[in-house]
Formats: sequence, structure tokens, C-alpha cells
Amino acid sequence: MPDFISIVDGVSQFAHAAFINVNLENFFRCLFYFAFFYPVFMSYVWITGALVYWWRRERGKTHTVDFPPTLSEYPGVSILVPCFNESLVAEETISFLMKQNYPTFEIIAINDGSSDDTAEILDRLAERYENVRVIQFKENQGKAMALRAGALLSQYEFLICIDGDALLSPNASTWIMKHFLSSPRVGAVTGNPRIRTRSTLLGRIQVGEFSAVVGLIKRSQRIYGRLFSVSGVVTGFRKAALHRVGYWSIDMITEDIDITWKLQMDYWDVRFEANATSWILMPETIKGLWNQRLRWAQGGAEVMIRYLTKLMNWRSRRMWPVFLDYFASLFWSYTILFVFLLFILQQFMPLPEMLRSHIYMPEWLGLLFGMTFTLQFGVSMMIDSRYEKDVGKIYYWLIWYPLVYWLIIVATAIVAFPKALFKRGGTRAVWTSPDRGLR
Repeated sequence: MPDFISIVDGVSQFAHAAFINVNLENFFRCLFYFAFFYPVFMSYVWITGALVYWWRRERGKTHTVDFPPTLSEYPGVSILVPCFNESLVAEETISFLMKQNYPTFEIIAINDGSSDDTAEILDRLAERYENVRVIQFKENQGKAMALRAGALLSQYEFLICIDGDALLSPNASTWIMKHFLSSPRVGAVTGNPRIRTRSTLLGRIQVGEFSAVVGLIKRSQRIYGRLFSVSGVVTGFRKAALHRVGYWSIDMITEDIDITWKLQMDYWDVRFEANATSWILMPETIKGLWNQRLRWAQGGAEVMIRYLTKLMNWRSRRMWPVFLDYFASLFWSYTILFVFLLFILQQFMPLPEMLRSHIYMPEWLGLLFGMTFTLQFGVSMMIDSRYEKDVGKIYYWLIWYPLVYWLIIVATAIVAFPKALFKRGGTRAVWTSPDRGLR
């Protein structure tokens, strides 16, 4: 007969094992629920925030992209155009900038050591237009250094920075300056990029992405707290704000994300102006899209790592929702990888019941996904139809968005975070010619 102590010890071990088993089972159940429901939850967060933004700031406005408001004054604006191997698009970009409906502006094109004939094209444009100036770098110094040079050599307090392949809408300067004149606390105003490469499935999906995802996120972030990033292809800056934070960082792979955090951590207001549209070229090949999104993902990770300690300050609390959103999306990417690996393992070996029972997506969840993203795309198209005619034609192509872009977003986040974590400090970020898509 076992003694009393042995019985108690056996019961204790059994209870301890059962407790651990229950806790593990609950943990994996929560993990699988998070993998499946996080995108749905965030969709409703973005939809709600964007609708509140639209109700407060866009609904019923009489002024539009083509009919801007009249300003109390029109301070001079310096438009900075950093260029690297832009020989195919530089003349189109600069010539289109000359159509700005703004009384006083200059254009500063910075050739960042291009290996093609961008330098010669820019020099010819400077001879043709009296308000165009050119800065020539002999070697590739990176976009951040090009922007720094342009800002320091500009003659006006307000800057508008666009990419070398962007077509800035004629009234964009007026719409951006409206915000700077409304408050001295405004440090930057990000515009509304629109996609003009749409000859392939990837191109058409990106048109919808910039409405259904990028546009909704920027609107909702303005409601909930702060922006994660301005758009590098079209953003206005107050030079005094840039000077306070030390301008763009030359060692960050995405200078637009970094300058956004720099300004907001210094308590400058960063705003979004949907009427300041800019038509841009985007990748239309898987390789080009992968390289672009990998750079974006690594840039976001680098910024999170750099500013993590500063976020602990209570005065930075309005940045916490942006950080939590980034952390949750990164955790979700690794969770999806974990679920995928379990699915592969299950094909070759038996797994514990707690792992096997949650791998397959419930059938009703697919319906929930479809309804949610149909609603998200519909809301975004309703809001963005004000800024781009016939954008609704892309609606039916967006059924491919979760399949094509989620895979890329998850994969790039997983690859980019270790690259950012182990990146050598002080390494200057230089650029290469991006995929401009098929036109």
C-alpha cells in the first residue's frame, strides 16, 4: 500500500502536469486566434478611424483637388527633387512641376551621382527654366544626404519634397501650405500618392492598396494619435522643424519613416492632406515589389529599434499606439510563419492534439474575411473617389490583395527585422534604381 506522502506527491505531479498542459493549450489557442483575427480587428480599427476622419475633415467640403482654398498669404516654397538614374522621367517630372498654381516657388533638383545621363538632362532643364537649380553630386550619397543639401541651399522656409518620377498635382503646394499657415506647430504635411502604373495585376492591386490600406491607415492614425510615416514621394516640411531635429538621418534606409518619428518625438504636428495628390510609378514585377517592401519593412524596424528607449517617456505617449500597432503586426507575421511551419510538419509527422486542432482555418472565418475586406475596400473607394476619378474600377481586382500582398508583407517583415537588428551602426544608406513598372 502506498503511503500518504506518496499519494499526495503523485496527485501533486499530476495536477502540475495537467495545469501546464491546460496553460499550453490555452496559449496555442490564443496564438491561433490572434493569427486569424488580427487582420480582421485591424480592418475595423482602420475603417472606424477613417470614417471619423472623413466625417470631421472631408465630408461636404466645397474645395477639391482642382479648386483649392484661397490662402491669407503665399510664402515662397522650395520644391526638392532628389534624382538617381532618372534619365527616363526627370524631364517629365520637372516640366510638370512648372505647372504649379502657386505664385512663388523654386525647384531644386539634386543629382545623386547618377550613372546615366541624368546630370546632363537636369542641366538642360536649368537652362530652360529660370527657377530651376541643380545640385550635382559626383558620387551616390543617398537620398537623405541629397535632401539635406537641397534643404540647406534652398531660399525659402517651406519645402516640398517629391521623388524624381512623381507628377505633383498643380494645386498641391497650396493645399500643403494651408496647413503650415494654420498653426506654427505643424512641422510636416504628407500628401496623397496615386498610382499611375496599372498595366498589370500587381499595378491594379497597388492602386487599390493605396486607397484601401495606405489612405485608410493615415486617416485613422491622425484620429488615434500620430502617423507612422509621411509619404516619401510627396511631403511638405517646415525648415525650422527640420533644423531642430537635425534633418534627415543618412544612416536610415527609409528616410521618410525616420524623419516622421524625429519630428513627432520633438512634438511637432505631422498632418495628412488628401488633396495634395502626386502621381507616382510603382513596381509591377514580383522582384521589384519584393525589394521595395523589404526596404520599407527594414526601415520601419530600424526606426522602432532606434526610438524604443525614447518611447518610454510619458511625454511620448501619443506615439504608443503607432508602436503597438507595429509590434502587433510584426508579432503577427512571425505567428503566421509558426502556423505555416506547423502545417508543413503535420504533413510528415504526428503533432500533439493542441497543435493539430487549430491549424486549419474554420470555414466561417473565410466568409468573415471576405465580408470585412469587401467593406474596407468599399469604404476606401467611397472616400477616395473624391481624389481620383474612376478609382472604383479597381474594386474588383482587390480580391487578390490578401493573397498577393499578405504573403509579401509577412515574408518581408520576417526577413527585414533581423537585418535591422544586426545592422552595423553608422552605415550610410545609399539607393539603387527602383522598379518603375510598365507604362
